[in-house]
Amino acid sequence: QVQLVESGGGLVQAGGSLRLSCAASGRTFNNYAMGWFRPAPRKEREFVAAISWSVGNIYYADSVKGRFTISRDNAKNTVYLQMNSLKPTDTAVYYCADKRGERLWPPADFGSWGQGTQVTVSS
Repeated sequence: QVQLVESGGGLVQAGGSLRLSCAASGRTFNNYAMGWFRPAPRKEREFVAAISWSVGNIYYADSVKGRFTISRDNAKNTVYLQMNSLKPTDTAVYYCADKRGERLWPPADFGSWGQGTQVTVSS
């Protein structure tokens, strides 16, 4: 059974940057897409960003497009989320999850949730 462990969260001022990491262990990282999620008002969670195993498919929510960059190092079984130009509205616990296969949709197919890492952006 896979374990996903997020890290890299913290407190940052608006306009600042953070880099989140999600390390996977317990089974192969191969052939799994990875995604980042955060809670959102009026819905269970917001699908923030995702990346396929081959890095051929990448998704960003409109709310983070142009500010966040997702990447992965398959040799290290780790996925990253570089967050720049942070806004107070980005404040949330960020979770990573995985999904077998290359497709990034639907978000509901992602699972194996980590414990999350808190990001707090002050104004």
